[in-house]
Amino acid sequence: QHLTGTLVLSVFTAVLGFFQYGYSLGVINAPQKVIEAHYGRVLGVIALDRHATNASGEDGTVPSTIPSTIPSTILSTEAWGSPEGMLTPPADTGEDLSASPHILTMYWSLSVSVFAIGGMVSSFTVGWIGDRLGRVKAMLVVNVLSIVGNLLMGLAKFGPSHMLIIAGRAITGLYCGLSSGLVPMYVSEVSPTALRGALGTLHQLAIVTGILISQVLGLDFLLGNDEMWPLLLGLSGVAALLQFFLLLLCPESPRYLYIKLGKVEEAKKSLKRLRGNCDPMKEIAEMEKEKQEAASEKKVSIGQLFTSSKYRQAVMVALMVQISQQFSGINAIFYYSTNIFERAGVDQPVYATIGVGVVNTVFTVISVFLVEKAGRRSLFLAGLMGMLISAVAMTVGLALLSQFAWMSYVSMIAIFLFVIFFEVGPGPIPWFIVAELFSQGPRPAAIAVAGFCNWACNFIVGMCFQYIADLCGPYAFVIFAILLLLFFLFAYLKVPETKGKSFEEIAAVFRRKKLPAKSMTELEDLRGGEVA
Repeated sequence: QHLTGTLVLSVFTAVLGFFQYGYSLGVINAPQKVIEAHYGRVLGVIALDRHATNASGEDGTVPSTIPSTIPSTILSTEAWGSPEGMLTPPADTGEDLSASPHILTMYWSLSVSVFAIGGMVSSFTVGWIGDRLGRVKAMLVVNVLSIVGNLLMGLAKFGPSHMLIIAGRAITGLYCGLSSGLVPMYVSEVSPTALRGALGTLHQLAIVTGILISQVLGLDFLLGNDEMWPLLLGLSGVAALLQFFLLLLCPESPRYLYIKLGKVEEAKKSLKRLRGNCDPMKEIAEMEKEKQEAASEKKVSIGQLFTSSKYRQAVMVALMVQISQQFSGINAIFYYSTNIFERAGVDQPVYATIGVGVVNTVFTVISVFLVEKAGRRSLFLAGLMGMLISAVAMTVGLALLSQFAWMSYVSMIAIFLFVIFFEVGPGPIPWFIVAELFSQGPRPAAIAVAGFCNWACNFIVGMCFQYIADLCGPYAFVIFAILLLLFFLFAYLKVPETKGKSFEEIAAVFRRKKLPAKSMTELEDLRGGEVA
């Protein structure tokens, strides 16, 4: 089973959707101060650097990224006695001192996390739109959302910028929610069984590449400055346009054509394009088998997924891997890494953040090869354990920073290790393991529920982390360490190995965990078969 030009083009085009998702996740990180300052001017509140006081409580110096329009007296924490180095309005506005900074924190947190609300809303419509329009057409249509959302952000300076950015982030979120369901669906359906895991990890590779590029472009001498930030925010619209035109060249998923539409000839044509000149009949036979199973297996609604005891274990695992991906604290690092490095006393925190992006990308490439060799379960467990140790080290480093200057290196190394371990397991695996846990009937509902769960957790972390960080300071990652321990225990007890197994064997694992090998109904034994 080899790669053909068409297969490469199709997979590349599809994962451009995940590239945009990564770009949108990372882009908001670097220009935080510039945009906050702009919001401040629009709203008549002046933004003070949030970490003007470092962890040891001495007066910090004013970072150079703050627009020079703000007189430095306002920025000095001594003058304001603001212990957190919070956002503080200038004296002459006579506003209520406690209200204004919170308005900025709220608008900022919303700008970051409203993106995930869009994703939550749209993740439920993925199955429907994918079946109605076909995988390729659906991806074409949803690109319109991306282009509109990116235009709104690109034009943010010409209107009430905080509103335009929040609207633009919400609409690109809608796009990314649809895309994060359609892309794995399409990629898993066009890739040959032998390459399924490796091509499945490309989703994560596209995400981290997007994050990295958004961080590099966010450097203040490129686009992360007061003039250019709207362009920076709206730039993933270029990827949307590219994807739009490339999709016109991609074949429709043969599985969709055959199983959903019953168009045998078109499915063969599509397979020939994807596989080169090898005989499509073997795969057609597999699809025929799958089609009969799909026919004997009724569509499972989201309600049934939760009420039927048959799926309960698998659903629990599917949701927990998503929750552990988001609540591991990785988003906190992506959203606020520049901030964390600043607390750790790095002179040029932005470059350290880009370092994280590079490490992230390198290890995602490595995980593409690992995932077919080492197995999903072992990598997932190893990743969680490594992240747990890193989170503890990071906390210790940040907490003791005021006593020992060298502790800043400890917390920095811990951040890098945290990211590496994330990319080994909890990063890529949740995206494709859900599709592997379920057969044809319950799969669309399961993917929708898992997607919604992923986005909802993303939103909660994005909305709350800034407040938690202001409240707990260096101890914020203790919370994540505790969660990581719980996730590790759950995964150890419940998550099955899915590498190289047919869906039937995986379903059997769940049944074994639930009941002793009583005679199962024949239908249940027929259930997974070789579904790819």
